[in-house]
This record gives sequence, structure tokens and C-alpha cells, in this order.
Amino acid sequence: MGIFSFFSKKNKEGEKNKEALNQGLEKTKTSFLSKLTKAIAGKSVVDEEVLDELEMTLLSADVGPQTTIKIIQRIEERVKKDKYLGVSELDKILKSEIAKLLEENNLTTFENFDIPEDKKPYIILVVGVNGVGKTTTIGKLAHQFHKAGKKVILGAGDTFRAAAVDQLKIWGERVGIEVISHGMNTDPASVAFDTVKYAMENNIDVAIIDTAGRLQTKINLMNELSKIKKVIQKATPDAPHEVLLVLDGSTGQNAFIQAQEFTKATQVSALAITKLDGTAKGGVVIGVSDQFKIPVKYIGVGEGIEHLQIFNKQEFVDSLFGN
Repeated sequence: MGIFSFFSKKNKEGEKNKEALNQGLEKTKTSFLSKLTKAIAGKSVVDEEVLDELEMTLLSADVGPQTTIKIIQRIEERVKKDKYLGVSELDKILKSEIAKLLEENNLTTFENFDIPEDKKPYIILVVGVNGVGKTTTIGKLAHQFHKAGKKVILGAGDTFRAAAVDQLKIWGERVGIEVISHGMNTDPASVAFDTVKYAMENNIDVAIIDTAGRLQTKINLMNELSKIKKVIQKATPDAPHEVLLVLDGSTGQNAFIQAQEFTKATQVSALAITKLDGTAKGGVVIGVSDQFKIPVKYIGVGEGIEHLQIFNKQEFVDSLFGN
């Protein structure tokens, strides 16, 4: 493949991803912009009433109360600084402040499905409650790594649900990669250890390990995740290299509660926010990253196998504001 063909392919993929992002955020964007338009209707300046309406707009998009207050305060400061600020400029200022907030809370920039060269196998521990799309996210993530030329192995560590083990095996067959499984009601830590051991012995690039998501037994959850980490570290001391928390974007404030519980249970290093295409509450991406100071690494913008994307801060904001 020539260099021009390579860049042409990259550009086509980039445009395809942007189109999927725009379609995935369509419900959030439509709701958000219509409410923003209503907030400034008949107004010429940004006054207290406009700010109150803006606050309700952000809350309805599930940006979250703490982050909403932060954004409103920043806009108030800009209004004080420029007393002649008109409502026609409000959308630009709001976009600017949201972009800044995402930049502050997502200092790590992820550009593609790649791994550090000095971490092999790169071990990813995936956590999250049942029903958020955890297993599907693992399958899509495995596909992207496999597509990028990486050797991938999956570990079926959610041994408390037969459906989770079977679903992961189906994804393994679909992607064309092996799945380490001991079946249902077996020791998750043993599955994790065998997955890592297999990865080390077979020159695997990426090992992705599923875990159980049972928030109703918080103490057991914490103990279980702690045990898995300790067992993995017997095989490779610096593992896991990434603890990925999967959250369902359509659940709104429940996503915040889940993030709170899992960050107590383990050291979450990255977030994947799924099902953004099925909700008008995509503002949860902004709020969760701000409140927990954990970078959003992946977003799910559709049901297709290609619809798990690397989170691009600027493209997300552009899409949210319809640019």
C-alpha cells in the first residue's frame, strides 16, 4: 500500500467515525440545542433568567449538578468580564467552556486502538454492573485490537452468570480469537491468572479480562476485585495495566452512582461510556469525567461492531453543538 493510499484510508475511516458519532449523539444534540434555543428566545443579553434556563438544560442532559454549577459559574464570570455579552454568543461560550472542562479532565489523549510498547501482554481488567454492555464492549474492543493487528485473548471472569460466559465465547468466535473459560460458578481469579499466563506464554499483545458486576454485594465485589488483582500480579507484578469501567450512558444519574461504587472498590484508570445513541442524556460523558477525574477512553455510539470509538474531546463537543 502506498503512502497516499494509507492516508486516504485513514481519512475515510475518520469521516466514517465522525458520521457515526454525529448519528450516535443525534438525540442528545437535538434535545440540547432545542432547549438552549428556548432558553435565549426573546432575550438580548445573558441575564439571571437565561442562566437559570441554561442550568436546567444542562441538568436535563445529565451533565450532573456539580458539573452544571461549575459551568454556570464560569459563564457568569465571563458575563461579568464582558457586560455587553449577548445571547447570540452564548452557544459559543458554552461550547468553549465544555471543551475546556473536557480537556482539564481528560489530559490523556487516546488517538487509536494501540498499547504501550513496553507492556506486553497489556492486561485490561474490565468492570461494571450487569446490563451496561460490558461483555459487548469487551467484544467490540477485542475486534478493534484484532483489526489493528494485535494478538488478543479474552478471559471469561464473570463466572456468576452463564450468559456472560457464553456471550463472551460467541464474541471470541465472531472476532476470531480464543477465550479462556472455566465455565460458570468457578473461581474468577483462577480464570484471570490462566488468561494472563496463556498470554505470556503465547506472545499475546492484549489480554482482556471480564469480571462480575454485582453492586448489591459491595464488600464481596471489593474483595473479589482485590483477589483478582493480587493473583494477576503473581504472574506479572505491574498488572493490570488498565482497569476499564463500563457505564451505560442512558442510565443518567445511575452512571454516577456506579462510578462512585467502583472507584471505591478498585483503582479505575479509564472509562467506557456505552449506549449514547439511545439517549438524550449524553451530557453524562461531561459530568462523569469531571466528577471522578478519570479519562473517558471509549464511547459506544451504536450497536454495530465498529461503533465503539476512541473518545475524541473536540469531535464530541463539535458533534454536540451540531458543527
